[in-house]
Amino acid sequence: MKKIRKGIAMFLAAALLTGLAACNTANNSSAVSTVSSEIKKYTVGVVQYMTYPTLDASLKGFKEGLAAAGFQEGKNISYTVQNAQGDTSACTTAVSTAVDKKPDMIFAIATPAAQAVAKTVTDIPVVVTAVADPADAKLVDSNDKPGGNLTGTSDKAPVDEQVKLIKQVVPDASTVGILYGADDGSSGLQADWAKAACQSNGLQYQVFPVSTADEIAQTVATMAEKVQAIYIPNDTLLAANMKIAADAAVQAKLPIFTGESGMVQNGGLLTVGIDYEELGKQTGAMAAKILKGEEKPAETPIAYQKNYTIIYNSATAKQLELTLPESVVKGGKDVGSAS
Repeated sequence: MKKIRKGIAMFLAAALLTGLAACNTANNSSAVSTVSSEIKKYTVGVVQYMTYPTLDASLKGFKEGLAAAGFQEGKNISYTVQNAQGDTSACTTAVSTAVDKKPDMIFAIATPAAQAVAKTVTDIPVVVTAVADPADAKLVDSNDKPGGNLTGTSDKAPVDEQVKLIKQVVPDASTVGILYGADDGSSGLQADWAKAACQSNGLQYQVFPVSTADEIAQTVATMAEKVQAIYIPNDTLLAANMKIAADAAVQAKLPIFTGESGMVQNGGLLTVGIDYEELGKQTGAMAAKILKGEEKPAETPIAYQKNYTIIYNSATAKQLELTLPESVVKGGKDVGSAS
């Protein structure tokens, strides 16, 4: 009888231990499942200066760059977009709205948006793009060593190469008119680069700053009496009103060479410059490293695009009754063929 009782006791003890072990395993499995399901989700607050082909392409590329690094929209990253619609004063409100949503990062597109972010955001990582010279715009201590919470990519145009195109396409040109927004500091800086490029390429120049859209058409008409070609740098005022400038230039039979591709899409003749979607991808890859903690904005130099693309508008060339040399446009992208 004692042996039977002892056997029953041993059986019950073994069963109890087995149950406890199974329970413990189940708990551990549940814990692992819970941890694996708690995927870190990130939010990026986007502050975009205005709706414009190159800026839209920058945002598209930015998302693609992050996706390539494992940040999939709708899964582990989301974006809130504030668009100032070309109103510099509205950038401040756009920044406040973006910050109120407590993002893990701010992405600013174009100089006015980046400057508005830099003025108020000091405790959130910031990446920027479509800024010609972040140091000159007072966004960073230097382009090599940003030193704060902000870094990004520059869309500094190859101005010297762009001016050389003028000589190739309009060989009889002696004077270039530089048309830009008087109130855009970045555009003024690029106008200075264009002056230097004209001088180094044996061309004279005259500058024509404008302050409002209403001044553009008349200014272009005035330029027709003094210059043989127009150069417009990356400029927010002219970009937003390129159709006005392009129509006036066609009327005056003046070719417009631009600092970026969006202006060519909207009636300019030709540029060699930035592929903004690719620049956006480059910025997205940079942002991914910062979100992963692999890099810090303060220690990440401003990056530049190394390869440039010829962009031309055959429809504009036809309106100007101008033949574009095959040596210039070969391998380039025609954004006017469907016009």
